Formats: sequence, C-alpha cells, structure tokens
Amino acid sequence: MSGAIGRGADVMILDLEDGVAASAKPEARGHAARFLAERRPDDAPALMVRVNPLETAKDLEALAEVAGVCSGWYLPKATIESVDAFAELLASMFGEHRAPIVALIESARGVLDAPAIARHVSVANLALGEADLRADLGMAPSPDGREFLAIRSAIVVASAAARIASPTASVSTDFRDLDAFRASCIDLRALGFGARSCIHPAQLAVVAEVFEPSDEEVDRARALVTAFDDALTRGEGVLVDDEGRMVDEAVVRHARNLLG
Repeated sequence: MSGAIGRGADVMILDLEDGVAASAKPEARGHAARFLAERRPDDAPALMVRVNPLETAKDLEALAEVAGVCSGWYLPKATIESVDAFAELLASMFGEHRAPIVALIESARGVLDAPAIARHVSVANLALGEADLRADLGMAPSPDGREFLAIRSAIVVASAAARIASPTASVSTDFRDLDAFRASCIDLRALGFGARSCIHPAQLAVVAEVFEPSDEEVDRARALVTAFDDALTRGEGVLVDDEGRMVDEAVVRHARNLLG
C-alpha cells in the first residue's frame, strides 16, 4: 500500500517480487492475473504491480490480458539501464496504452542514476526502498534513520529537477509503534517526500494525517496567495503577513504548490 490519502490507500501494490518465494512466483502471477481480471480501471484504490527486475517479461506475459487495469508498474532495483529495458518492453507489449513506471531506488547504482531515471519519459515517480539500500551500502540502522539523510535529499532533488511528482518514502517494518512512525513521516514530509509506502493498514491513517494538507494549512496557503496576488495588482512584489514575516514570490510558490 502506498501514498495514503484521505480514508485509505491512494495506491495498492501487488507484489510479485520480494514478498514471493522464488518457487511460488508462477503461482503468484496466476493469483495476480485473476485478481486483476475482477477489477475495472476506475476501481479504487488504484492498483500497481511490483514486478521482478530480472523476470519482467514473464510477469508482463502473465498479466498481459488484464494489464489495462494497472495504473502503473513498480520496478525494483531500478537503474537507468533497467528502466530503459522495461520501458521498451512495455511499449512493445502495450503501445500507447502502457502505464507509467515507478522506479524503486534500492541500490548504490540506483542512487547515482536517480537524476537520469527521474528524467526518463516513462517514469512518473521515484520511490525509496531502504531495506535493500541499507544492505547494498553496508549501513548500520539508527533509530532516526539519519544514515539515509543525504540519499533521501538526493532523491527529492532528482524528482524536483525532473519536474515529476515528489518521491514516495520507504516503508517502516515496525507497524506497532505508530508514534515513531508518525514522527518519521513528519520528518520525511519536511524533506520533500509526497507520500509513503505502507505494509500494514494501521499505518494508513498516519500517512494520510501527515502527508495530506490539513484544512488549516490549505486555508493559510489560500489566504497567502490571495494577499500576494492583491499586492501584485498594486505593483508591490513583497508584503508582510499577519505574523510579521516578509512574503515574496519564493514564499508564495510553496503555498501555490500546496494548493495544487
């Protein structure tokens, strides 16, 4: 589950990769195909499939007849080469009707390739997979995840520079300590992430609470934009808000982004 908005998940992900034993993958593809066959393209939540990075052709062949209900494809262990190859495979199988790719950054190579991946025409979003990344980099975990600060920021910068959606933060495997989960979500939103993947329904409400702008935030942003636009009509490029802070175009740009 990923990117909780409102009452539930924004996207549900069918995992054919790490969540499935190698010997069970053919059976899992069959289950996924039957599940997709029972859905319509406009059913909520949106549905994506997490494919196997080395067996993408097998995954797509098994799902070819029902792929039209997929909103996108999660590509694990993404590198620019694997994204290129997967995009070509999607184009050859589904043509103009192919769904976009969410590229999972889970390796050192993926981090270095992130700017190029984010600019790829078939990529809609970057997502972090920190468990695999930690193993690839030989990192020791810390309570607050500080070892990932530079990488998280790099993924945010790559997404913003490519003008794609803000990236999706990695899962937390501890679904019982929701206070700690909330605190980490707040930190991730402050860094520039726009959503977070979840592994348990209990996490959804927390993600929605943190990543969905509150009514107060929306009202404040709308008032700020209105006041600034009024100032511009008077030929003024700067104003002072109700709290005595200077407001210019850079400040208002954040408010406009929040309002969409």
